[in-house]
Amino acid sequence: MKKVMIIDDQLDIIDVLERFLLRSGKIEVITNSNPEAAIKDIENNNFHLVLTDIMMPTLSGVEILEKIKQTNPTIKVIMMTAYSTQNKIDKTNNLNCDGYIEKPFRNLKDVENIIFSTLNI
Repeated sequence: MKKVMIIDDQLDIIDVLERFLLRSGKIEVITNSNPEAAIKDIENNNFHLVLTDIMMPTLSGVEILEKIKQTNPTIKVIMMTAYSTQNKIDKTNNLNCDGYIEKPFRNLKDVENIIFSTLNI
């Protein structure tokens, strides 16, 4: 079973993703709305994938991506954003981001496909 962390300051996004991903039975989901606490959890656990929002009030998704890649470069990271700009995409690509999901989600099956493809399941 693959272990996935979802980081977002919007609890409704966390709730929707967690419920949907748990239905597959292939993924263990851990969630956190506090980016700093999430980073500590990532440092102390073995995650296969982190889904993180780019725009959050305390740490940005780019900062989270930087910290994850410093801590464990093998962890896959997918960025979620409602505000994609080429500058942000370029910066996250330079840090080896593994994919993007645009919010609001149009189709959760597409989100699942991106996640499963990234995890090779």
